[in-house]
Amino acid sequence: MNFDEIFKSLKEGGKTLAVQNAAQKNNALATVCTALNNERKKILDANKIDVKKEREKGTSESLIDRLTLNDSRIDSIISSIQTVIDQTDPIGEEVSGWKTQNGLSIRCVRVPLGTVAIIYESRPNVTVDAFCLAYKSGNAILLRGSSSAYNSNRAIVEIIKSALTAADYGVPNAVELVFPDEKNHSDVQEILSAQGNIDVVLPRGSARLIKTVVENSKVPVIETGSGICHLYVDETANLEMAAKIAENGKISRPGVCNALECIVIHKKIADTFLPLLEKRFLGRVQMRADKEAFEILEKISGKKDYIMLANENDFGYEFLDYIVAIKTVDSIDAAIAYINTHNSKHSECIVTDNFITARKFQSEVDAACVYVNASTRFTDGGEFGFGAELGISTQKLHARGPMGIKTLTTTKYLIDGDGQIR
Repeated sequence: MNFDEIFKSLKEGGKTLAVQNAAQKNNALATVCTALNNERKKILDANKIDVKKEREKGTSESLIDRLTLNDSRIDSIISSIQTVIDQTDPIGEEVSGWKTQNGLSIRCVRVPLGTVAIIYESRPNVTVDAFCLAYKSGNAILLRGSSSAYNSNRAIVEIIKSALTAADYGVPNAVELVFPDEKNHSDVQEILSAQGNIDVVLPRGSARLIKTVVENSKVPVIETGSGICHLYVDETANLEMAAKIAENGKISRPGVCNALECIVIHKKIADTFLPLLEKRFLGRVQMRADKEAFEILEKISGKKDYIMLANENDFGYEFLDYIVAIKTVDSIDAAIAYINTHNSKHSECIVTDNFITARKFQSEVDAACVYVNASTRFTDGGEFGFGAELGISTQKLHARGPMGIKTLTTTKYLIDGDGQIR
């Protein structure tokens, strides 16, 4: 691939897009919605090739699920674009404004970042999410998905670019897809070294991918994080509610970043809660328990192959599978200390009926999203009302949590005077 040509084309597309108004951008995005709907067979046929290839490689079914598209998921993709269309255009928004003593008028307004690159794994819906958020916020975007989803991503981007070409005021060179070089990742290095051509890069995927980007990029990075998410069941918890939240957080989609990886249980209710949890899981989840929890589970269930004694490596690990670690603690302070030591700063939950304990947990747990009596599976741009998301930022600069449309903006100061000098 000729990256110089790609960077030049994206920069030109970004300049055109940056000065378009909301109506022009929304018209183009609406045309993309129609095209994706009309061409869904092309997308699904390409996706079947990717899924077949990954199954033949022995990829786990939880990861296959992340890759798989169907009519329902394409409906959701189209719906997410429509939500972005309906959102207020952030470009030109006046964040603040004031007059100085010498009469200068100063306004701080939102502007696009410029050219954005996203490096991501599997999940072809990310291709559409990243594109529509970048487009609506006036940014050009370079998409680098994984080889596992390349056929799906290519079909989607071809449809997008064709729709933008046909749309009034569409900017087809505001989006490009990179062919992934999985042998030596030279394409990734091109992106990470593209100072002056790429304004920001976002990694979205495994801890290994994110670490590679953060450590090697010469371009500014908005860091997303892996999802080592915990549920803490407090001594005052409604245990039926806790079991239901645990089941949803672990089983609904175990291969996503907001799935539970560890359940922390107060020792006072472990004897009562663990039987409820084991009943909810129905043998569908491998439970890797610490010594105290293991003894309780073995006592109530006997020697089952899905109940195991955990080792230290099981705590603070992202399984992305039907596996969960179980830890017992003797206080809320111990739970908070354990979670802050082992989490990835993504999403954490407490189930409790004690208001003071709930607020203590939310105040002291270091994570982008901290829940009380609700599943961590809600950490998602769509669920937060953003329509789409670029990922879940676990850093503390510029953006944190689900990244929506305003994440891809920065600010500019506009100053008006009438001849003032200093």
